[in-house]
Amino acid sequence: MTLFINTTYNDQVLIMLKHGDGSVLASKKFKARFRQSEKLLPAIDKLLKDNQLKLSDLSGLEVENRGGSFTPLEKPFLTGFTALRIGVVTANALAYALAIPLMAAGSKKLKIKSQKFSVVEPLYDREPEITVKKISISVIAASEPQSRSKP
Repeated sequence: MTLFINTTYNDQVLIMLKHGDGSVLASKKFKARFRQSEKLLPAIDKLLKDNQLKLSDLSGLEVENRGGSFTPLEKPFLTGFTALRIGVVTANALAYALAIPLMAAGSKKLKIKSQKFSVVEPLYDREPEITVKKISISVIAASEPQSRSKP
């Protein structure tokens, strides 16, 4: 049984349980606008319990790690930087803890844990916008009014 995780949308999450042949046993799509980190693990736990499964029943993980692509949610979207990282980090942590293979959904290569742990990295569709651009001191000084000194 493989667990598929897709957090590439800013406002919703898709998780699925897949058989070895790729057919879907169960899926859950839910809204999680800016709350993916709070909702993802409880949703995975509920999906497993609803299907009488445990984490130990998983034989692999698959995570959507590519922003700006079409996915099973079937519409184009704008990827959220943090939302994408939450899905990828969760999948990496689960694969490591359970010692099971992890595959990037956008990749045909299976990232198999052999002697060393390997990870799936997020692939962003644009530069992250999480910091303020640095302004040089000369630009600030030039934009401030000059004080006049008294003779």
